[in-house]
Amino acid sequence: MEYLLLQVLNGVQLGLLMFLLAAGLTLTLGIMDLVNLAHGSLYMMGAYIAWTLIGVTDSFVLGALLALPATFLLGVVVEAVVIRKLYARDHLTQVLATFGLILFFNELVRALWGPAGKSIAVPPFLNRTIEILPGVPYPAYRFAIILVGALVAILLAWLVARTRLGMLIRAGASNRRMIGALGVNIELLFSLVFGLGAVFAGLAGLMSAPIASVRIGMGDDILILALVIIVIGGIGSIKGAFIAAMVVGQIDIVGRAFLPDMLKTFMSSSAASSAAPAISQVLVYVLMAVVLVWRPTGLFGQRT
Repeated sequence: MEYLLLQVLNGVQLGLLMFLLAAGLTLTLGIMDLVNLAHGSLYMMGAYIAWTLIGVTDSFVLGALLALPATFLLGVVVEAVVIRKLYARDHLTQVLATFGLILFFNELVRALWGPAGKSIAVPPFLNRTIEILPGVPYPAYRFAIILVGALVAILLAWLVARTRLGMLIRAGASNRRMIGALGVNIELLFSLVFGLGAVFAGLAGLMSAPIASVRIGMGDDILILALVIIVIGGIGSIKGAFIAAMVVGQIDIVGRAFLPDMLKTFMSSSAASSAAPAISQVLVYVLMAVVLVWRPTGLFGQRT
């Protein structure tokens, strides 16, 4: 039971990290009708910028806080210089152009930080365990990720539901042409949305850095899961992205934890350990297929 609780918490932690990445991506695709394959590169850039600023300030908290506006600025610049020229293009052109951005950012990182991976140490005050329940220890840093992710999710829900910017975001997700006809500055709205998405991606990247290495291409694999999440949740839906991320996180982590023991009943231990992660990934895609058959627009996507 204790082991199950720990794995569920790990699934929540992964789900919240995925939500941060998927939230920006679903807003970008839902409002701007932009297929942005380079969103994972912003995840990577957030981690590298945080690594640099943490080293300069010698403080994890200060470096992380400074990395967020830096990532926002990066997102705004990328939107103004490259992305803005793609709005009127078809999705194939957007895919090719943003794939080019992936290559650009990978080479930029190689030039600025070198090909070797970097590591960010867990801050000393979080480099310990806490008791979730009596006798059930859990790494404090992972629990901090859950708290920060939950706080950001609550703030984002408030932003979308209770503010004028959120009203425009919701209206844009439903009908982009309508908000343009009402005199809203579309370019400014798109810049803010893209910059906000960059902040969420960068935050996910810097928080995951002490757990995983900071390396070139680190956002490419996780981008696939983020795309699956927004398809399941519904394009343009923050609530859908959150629920889908939670479900996908549980399937991935709990599956990896418990499938090996189940598979050992009819295969070797080494084969079971190798097959479990692949089966967990397959289950995520099966879930996506089932949702699309049942509701093609996703769980909370707008029906057309």
